Amino acid sequence: MIERDEFRSIAENGVWKQNTSLIQILGLCPLLAVTTNMVNGVMLSLATILVMALSGVAVASLRNFIPHEIRIPVFILIVAALVTVVDLLFNAKLHELYVILGIFIPLIVTNCIVLARVEAYAAKNPPLQATLDGIFMGVGMLWTLALLGGLRELIGAGTLFSGIDLVFPDLKPLQLLPADYPGLLLAILPPGAFILLGCLIAWKNWVEARAAARQQRRAAPVAAGG
Repeated sequence: MIERDEFRSIAENGVWKQNTSLIQILGLCPLLAVTTNMVNGVMLSLATILVMALSGVAVASLRNFIPHEIRIPVFILIVAALVTVVDLLFNAKLHELYVILGIFIPLIVTNCIVLARVEAYAAKNPPLQATLDGIFMGVGMLWTLALLGGLRELIGAGTLFSGIDLVFPDLKPLQLLPADYPGLLLAILPPGAFILLGCLIAWKNWVEARAAARQQRRAAPVAAGG
C-alpha cells in the first residue's frame, strides 16, 4: 500500500512541480509538432501515459534482475515493445488519427520523458509507486499539451477540438471565433508553439512566485510573534 502523503507527493510532482514540459523541458519534438490542435496533443499524451505506466511497472518489477551495465538497452527494449503494442492499437482502432500523428507514436520509444522517468524513478522504486509516477508525469504532459494545442488552434484557426470526429464520429469541432476569422498562421507553425510555450512557462513561474510570496507573508507574523 501507498501512504496518502506519498501519493500526494507523486501526484504534485508529476502534474505541477516537476512538469515534464514546463520544468524539465523534455519531449519538445512532439510538443512542437503535434500540438497544432488540442485533440492531437491529448491523444498523443494518452498514448504516452499508457506507455509510461506500463513501462514503469515492468521496470520496477524487473529492476533487481537487470544488470546495471546493460540497464539502458533493456529499458529501451521494454519501452519499444510497449510502444509497438500502442502503435498497432492506434492503427487498428483510430487509423485516421494514427495517420495524422504519424511517426510521433513510434518515437515515444526515444521520448526523453519516458526514458528519464524509467531511469530516475521506476528503476529505484516499487511497482505501484513507479506506475503512479508514470501516470502522473503523463498527466502533467497531457494538460500542458492540451492547453498548448487548444491555444494554438484557437488563435490559429478560431476553432477548438478540431479532429474530434476522428475519435468520436458523432462530435464536431467548435467554431468559437467568427467564421470569417482569418486565423494567425504563426500560431500553427513551430515558432508559435515556442512563443506560447514560453508564455506558459512564464505563467507557471508567476503562479509559483505569488504562492511563495503569500506563504512568506503568512510566516512573517508567526516569526515575529516567536
